[in-house]
Order: sequence, then C-alpha cells, then structure tokens
Amino acid sequence: MSAAATAVWGRAEQQDFRARVRGALLGGAIGDALGAGVGGLTLEEIRTVHGSDGLMDLTPVNGRRGAVTAATQLTLFTVDGLIRAQVRRDSGAWHPPTDVHRAYLRWAATQRDWGPDERRKDNGWLAREEWLYSRRNPSRDTVTGLGDENMGTLQAPKNPTARDAGALVRSAPFGLLVGWEPQLVCQLAVECAAQTHGHPTAYLSAGAFAVIVHGLARGETLDGSVQRALAQLASRPGHQPVTDALKQALGAVRQGIPSAARIAAIGEAHLAEDALAIAVYCALVGEDIRHGLRLAVNHDGPSEVTGAVCGALLGALHGETALPPAWLCELEGRPTVLEIADDFAMEMTQGPALHSPTATAPGWVQRYPRAAAELP
Repeated sequence: MSAAATAVWGRAEQQDFRARVRGALLGGAIGDALGAGVGGLTLEEIRTVHGSDGLMDLTPVNGRRGAVTAATQLTLFTVDGLIRAQVRRDSGAWHPPTDVHRAYLRWAATQRDWGPDERRKDNGWLAREEWLYSRRNPSRDTVTGLGDENMGTLQAPKNPTARDAGALVRSAPFGLLVGWEPQLVCQLAVECAAQTHGHPTAYLSAGAFAVIVHGLARGETLDGSVQRALAQLASRPGHQPVTDALKQALGAVRQGIPSAARIAAIGEAHLAEDALAIAVYCALVGEDIRHGLRLAVNHDGPSEVTGAVCGALLGALHGETALPPAWLCELEGRPTVLEIADDFAMEMTQGPALHSPTATAPGWVQRYPRAAAELP
C-alpha cells in the first residue's frame, strides 16, 4: 500500500484537523456510552424503563455512568496502530494492516490479562492504561478473529460468514487519514476489517464508514461524503447490500419527521450495513448532536453500535466543541481518548519533526515503538 501525505499544514488547518479528530473519537465514545445503557433492549423495553420518549441521558452500565464498550477500546487501538505505521515507515517497513493487526492483538491481551504486562517492551503507552483491561461485550467474531497471531486478509479472511458490526465500529480512525486518497482509505479499512470479519458486507461497511469520515474530516458535507462512499463501493464485489442500505438511509431523510418507525424501516442494526445506514440517517436528520445520538440509540438492536458510529460521524462533522458537555464530562477514559487523539493529530501534521529515517524523538518511539528491539 502507498499513500500521499505531503500537504503543508498551516496553524488554522492543524487546529481544525485536531478538533475533528477529537470530535470523531470523543463523539464515538459518547455515542457508545449512551447506547451501552440500553444495549440489547428492544424499543418497547427501552420505553418501559425510560419512559415514552426512550433513553434521553446517560444511564449506569458496567458500574458507572459514561462507561464505554469494546467499540471504543478497539477504536483507540486502531489509532495506535495507525500512528505506529507512520513511525515504522521510516525504517523501510510500510504495511499499515500489519501494524493495525498488532495493535488489535494488544487489545486482545487486555481482554484476557488482569493488567498490563510490563515485560512486553512493545506495548507503548496505550496498552499500559489499566482501565482498558476490562471485557466490555466485544463481538464473538472479533474475539475469535484475534484469537491467534495469524492475520486475516481479503484473500484469506477470518470468519468469512461474520456480518455483524464488530469491524465497523472500530473503523472511524481510517477516515482521519486526510492526506490519503479516498480509495486508499477504503482499501485499508476493508483489509483491516477482514482481520476479524470476512463477509463482504461487513468489511465493505467498514470501508464505507471510513470514507464518509474521511470526507467529513476534510470539511465536506455529510451527504456529499456518503455519495463519495457509494462511488467507492460501486466497483467492489458484494457491495449491493451496503449500497442499498445507504441509499435507503438517504431516501428516508426525505420521508418526514424522524422517528423510531423510520429507523426500523432501515434495519435492525444487527447487520453491519444496517447499523451504518441507521447511524448515517440519524446523523443527517438530527437537529444537533444530542438529538442525533438519542435517535441513534432508541431502537431495536445494538444501540451502542449505532450510537458509536453516529457519534463519530457527528463529531468529525462538527468538531469537539459541539459535543454535549454534560455527557462529555462523565465519559469513561476521556483523558486517554484526548491524549491519543492529540498524538494522532500531531503525527499526521508534524510527523517529520518527531521522526525521520535517521533520527526519532526518544519520547515518541517509547510511546509508539517500531519494534521491541528498538527500545532501551
């Protein structure tokens, strides 16, 4: 794989980009936390518990308000892998799917270990965050796909029948590679999704999501970004279910006032393409981020999935300052999300000042080591 990342960044461009990166990651985490409170409940059950309007605010889950699920955990490790790919490029090694896969294996360790293993010199800083060592309802196919060291590829994908949204929910960071062309963003997201979810609709949904985020991070409209994603999908085998779902979401926007019934007509979110379409619809029709997220989680199906995807879209579109502060202040792991968001933005805009083929800032290579052998 190759990519162009030679743009010159001015101060205003850097600040806008950082705001969108923060918005995408924090917004996804907020949507994840909001939806986690009603994950697995039907709409009728949600209304029985929370009233006729459904869930309107964060509710305790996993022992606290604002707790996130595996969707946010995996998204953070996606970012970690992408930063390391950029750092390792200076050594002559350039295969981002491998770096992302290694990051996912570090996440897999958090699901089985009690805490960080200090003997692992290649962990970097993220895998030493103790709060991440908690199992938060990852999809079965995600766990089995990362159950050994072998990396799934498009030619030999893991779990070729897996159609759930386990790969979709971790794919927003690929879209933040704004120096890349959309087709490369899509290809990378697809290849990394196939590491756990080998069904075409699962990995193409992840690719489409990444392309939509990519457009938003570049300052495009949501509708325009969806159209670009549809264009990227058109030539890929097996795209029709994903294309149809996205077109249905766009059509539903013109059908009247948003409602749970319209969301139900799009899909039930158990399939990746339906989850993406529901999130896109809610992001398009939401009056603001709070309204869009409430729409995204009040339906039958995995509300944490649609909440996370919708939150990432709205965050990338509007930036971090548009996020609801009352939800943001209770978000689990907010310092970690902010820290890796800022590291990603710094790497993408100022990478040459941090590392080169001949020299690397010691603090940076400790945070994002190229390999265990390079560490002191």
